[in-house]
Amino acid sequence: MTVRPTPFHRTVLLLLVIVMATSGCARLKGVFKDEDENEGVPVEQLYDKGQGQMRNGNWAGAAVTYRRLLAQYPYGPYTEQALMETAYAQFKMGNNEEAISTIDRFLRTYPTHKNTPYMYYLRGLVNANRDTVFLQRVWKLDASRRDLATPNQAYSDFNTLIERYPGSRYAEDARQRMVALRNMFARHEIEVALYYLRRDAWVAAADRATYLLETYPQSEFQNDAVAVLVAAYTELGNETLAADARRVLQQNDPDHPYLADNWPDYPWNIRKLNPFAGERSAIDNDPRRAD
Repeated sequence: MTVRPTPFHRTVLLLLVIVMATSGCARLKGVFKDEDENEGVPVEQLYDKGQGQMRNGNWAGAAVTYRRLLAQYPYGPYTEQALMETAYAQFKMGNNEEAISTIDRFLRTYPTHKNTPYMYYLRGLVNANRDTVFLQRVWKLDASRRDLATPNQAYSDFNTLIERYPGSRYAEDARQRMVALRNMFARHEIEVALYYLRRDAWVAAADRATYLLETYPQSEFQNDAVAVLVAAYTELGNETLAADARRVLQQNDPDHPYLADNWPDYPWNIRKLNPFAGERSAIDNDPRRAD
């Protein structure tokens, strides 16, 4: 026998469904409600809270606090400082894209601010580390063999700082970092020159070495570039240029291993089969640069 629900039963069932749905939505609303404890907090308290989080190394918490400050109080002296602190916290977290965006926002909004030199300096630091990924740190991969777009941007940032604010407290450190970056760029060129040399591409090797000497004079790898010129011109049969380059090398670096027929010392190809071996080149095998 089939029992058919009466209108009364259907009404009660509908009411139960409505009650359950309402209570369920209320519970879900409580779960997903964004209870931002920073909302409505005075600007001074927000700033002090962010400062405390920064001192404790809580970069993510500080970024959240300053983000709330900037949203609630978009104008005023705390806003300027909060933008700078946010950029630094993002840099420390490794959120480089966000840090660059925050720095650019500051520079657009406050182009004559007294801390503008610091922001250019911080921008250089961010770009210098922008492509430093986990594998580079763990396996010691050479940054000079990576895309140099962001290191070049870092060099430009530091150069802007030095040219516009030569008396800044950050200028000297920026100069030292530019020297390190130039050596990185020079190493990139010498690695390419050695690549061509190993493949008997003598003209290409000589061109790359010449470019290094003209573009990055006084770099750490200038004598290596001269050695490449000696080798390339010798193989090309240009005895005059080879002799000139050898004379320059003997004068500037008489102990260079090329003069003792010990350079370039390329790593074995079998090394590439070991995924844990890291990257090495003839530059790494130079005994003068041994770890």
